Amino acid sequence: MSEQDGTGAERATPSPALPVPFTPPVPPAIGVLKAVPGLARVATVSAWNALSWSVQATRSSANYIAKRAVEGEPPAAIVQEAANDLRNYAVRALGLDVSSAPAPAERARTVESTNELMRRGEELLRRSNDVHVSEDTHPAFARILTEITPDEARILRVLYLDGPQPSLDVRTFRPLGIGSELVAAGLNMIAEHAGCRYVDRIDPYLTNLARLGLIDFSKEMVENPQRYQVIEAQPKTAEAIKRAGRSAKLVQRSVRLTSFGVEFVRICLPVQTRHLPERVARAAAEIAAEADRKQQ
Repeated sequence: MSEQDGTGAERATPSPALPVPFTPPVPPAIGVLKAVPGLARVATVSAWNALSWSVQATRSSANYIAKRAVEGEPPAAIVQEAANDLRNYAVRALGLDVSSAPAPAERARTVESTNELMRRGEELLRRSNDVHVSEDTHPAFARILTEITPDEARILRVLYLDGPQPSLDVRTFRPLGIGSELVAAGLNMIAEHAGCRYVDRIDPYLTNLARLGLIDFSKEMVENPQRYQVIEAQPKTAEAIKRAGRSAKLVQRSVRLTSFGVEFVRICLPVQTRHLPERVARAAAEIAAEADRKQQ
């Protein structure tokens, strides 16, 4: 707009200012408003758990450390395990699952385990120097008795009384044995001869006895080769020979007690000493003859 002054000239007049529209304040998000009570509740629960944890951890730690110290355990192991326990308390105070947290360090257990092994080793050496300490049996015998079945005890007794038992491997025939494949291993009549209740379990029986160091799968033959003919006549052997094809190869082996097994049977199983196997009597005779020669 313009208007005239006294001289007749026009001059501009300022335009009136436009009104500024009113902008209402933006209300907080509805989700945030709804979350406020939950956040307050979480803060309250966390504070209460932290306070409870502090009191409980202090009391438990004092009792724990005092008890372990009285028992004479190494200080390093006590401190490490106490730290692990405090860590678990803290995880629980936060409402977390202890199993989901990282696994605690195993250093304390390693230290304790190492010290315990060292202590036991020193005790063994001390007893070895004590002429008054007498051990009639091997300490493993009691454990072995809990790890064998009644059928396995029968097998041990037969091996002790009757000596090594024949065993057959069935292989495919190849010139010079090159490329020969094993079809059946360890065929025997030990379970039938021992009167086992579960004859079909002979393989796991022998595996367990070998694991315990009581028997040995030897490559040596038994003294009487005719004993292998009984195994060859069995249906399971005939089936293996058929699967091996033309000119199957039979490898004669044996199953026998180890010296540890002989001692175990002699100490732990009820056998008549007058029924000693022939090989034991012969070995004793050879030892006696060798002693006589050395004396001469």
